Amino acid sequence: MSERNVLVCGAGLMGHGIAQVMAAAGHTVALYEPDASRAEAGRERIAGNLDRAVAKAKLTQDERDAILGRVSVAQDLAEAARSAELVVEAVFEDESVKQRLFAEIAKAAPQSAILASNTSSIAITGLAAALPEERRANFVGMHFFSPVPVMPLIELIRGEATSDATEAYVRQIASDLNKKVIVSADRPGFIVNRVLMPFLGESMRAYEEGLATAEDIDTGAKVGLNHPMGPLELADFIGLDVCLHIMEVLLDGFGEPHFAPPDVLRDLVEAGHLGQKTGRGFYTYPRV
Repeated sequence: MSERNVLVCGAGLMGHGIAQVMAAAGHTVALYEPDASRAEAGRERIAGNLDRAVAKAKLTQDERDAILGRVSVAQDLAEAARSAELVVEAVFEDESVKQRLFAEIAKAAPQSAILASNTSSIAITGLAAALPEERRANFVGMHFFSPVPVMPLIELIRGEATSDATEAYVRQIASDLNKKVIVSADRPGFIVNRVLMPFLGESMRAYEEGLATAEDIDTGAKVGLNHPMGPLELADFIGLDVCLHIMEVLLDGFGEPHFAPPDVLRDLVEAGHLGQKTGRGFYTYPRV
């Protein structure tokens, strides 16, 4: 494995996790947010994750320090992009936001740089339209799963122009990270969310209709289906706003009613109850 310079754009739940696993694999990582304090907060979350690993004897202190030492906060996007071999975008799940970011990155990153989006549902070919045509062969979907240091899966999504060499590069990076790769066609929701979101949506409708309590619906999935988390617990963990957005992408892409977001989901999001991150969703959570 050779050391690579990686730029991760977005330091939230997914971005800081991607930065952590890249650094743990020996790569040098620049973590970027337009507000540098948010990037610093992401790096601090990485430090906290590593400290817990040391406390559990999963890492030595020296290993922890080496991993964290490979993560820096990027103050300037163009400067960080100029030395990047791989750029992974993990910003808000909005096509226009992502396109604007990639258009900026393309002005500074080396022509050879691989540009990857961590989108969980948005078409890769559509995102690639923000790039000059000659760069689109190096553009790819690289969808990680949360929490990134724990979940061993990457969805690889090729756009219309993605080259074989770019796919091979992502597969090598995934091998560095000890992640399993599955390949999806460039269709809304890809593989996992195409299957998952109707399941979550039907579980929400069952709750909305008064079929059962949230606890009993989740227990049914955990005990009867052997799922590690129930569907309503999982939706709260993912973020109800994220679930709503993905369901809307699926509904828009396929037009099938079983992809439609339930009213209870829309109501919770409108009220600002987004799940674990706000302290309330289908369940309530202690605020840390």
